Amino acid sequence: MDRKKFIVEVAGSAAALVVASNKVAGQVMATQEPAPLPTSLVKEFVIAGHGNFPKVQDMLKDTPNLIYAKFDWGNGDYEAAIEGAGHVGNKDIANFLLDAGDRVTLYVLTMLGKTELVKPVLEAYPHLINAKGPHGFTLLHHAQAGGKDAEELYVYLKGKGCSEDRLKLREI
Repeated sequence: MDRKKFIVEVAGSAAALVVASNKVAGQVMATQEPAPLPTSLVKEFVIAGHGNFPKVQDMLKDTPNLIYAKFDWGNGDYEAAIEGAGHVGNKDIANFLLDAGDRVTLYVLTMLGKTELVKPVLEAYPHLINAKGPHGFTLLHHAQAGGKDAEELYVYLKGKGCSEDRLKLREI
């Protein structure tokens, strides 16, 4: 083999190896999971979700996936920012998070007074009437937090036998 042909073949083989190694490295990188969001950041966002609208907006702009994060207050008592907004009756934050693509919960829909959405679910799954939301807050609590907008659901839940606004979470 002459020198020129040798150099061309070596260069071609090296290029093929670089392409192949980058492809394999890309596949390995694609299969690695991203790091979890810092717990302190999630907690801060969930706390803000209860009533600090500007902070919710800023944090979500900086870290969009916070919208899906939940904080564990202990013993499996998980809460997302939208759920905090729900049980304190903060409609502005709840609607903002829903508009941003947050996951819908029956509790938040109850607080927002979405009777046409909540009643069919409860008719299909009547055992959910006394379900526990974050911190043990019930649908009745969320209807109370919703005020006038959720008054019809409050009456409906009372009529279905719901009497507790908060239920104790199970101890382990």
